[in-house]
This record gives sequence, structure tokens and C-alpha cells, in this order.
Amino acid sequence: MNPRVRLLIILVVVAIVLYFVIAQPDNAAALVRTVLAAIGDAVEQIIRFFRQLTA
Repeated sequence: MNPRVRLLIILVVVAIVLYFVIAQPDNAAALVRTVLAAIGDAVEQIIRFFRQLTA
């Protein structure tokens, strides 16, 4: 991928995220909490899987 295109995509994504955080901070915080909870659940399931392998 062209480095300029990649930079443009990154800048657009950052701008959208900043707009979302500034325009709707409560919804942005709820989204972050939801994403972090999902990541935490996934990590717990992976740990559980490996524990079952060694049991």
C-alpha cells in the first residue's frame, strides 16, 4: 500500500474517533468499556482453554 494512502486512512480514522469522543463522550466511553470487556472475556476463555489442555 502506498505510504501516503496509508497515512491518509490513519488520519481519517483518527479524525472520526476524535469527533466521536468530542461529540458524544458518554457513548464513546460506553463503547470503550464494551470493547475492553469483550477483550477481557476473550483472554479469560483462552486461559481456560490452555488450562484444560494441561489438566
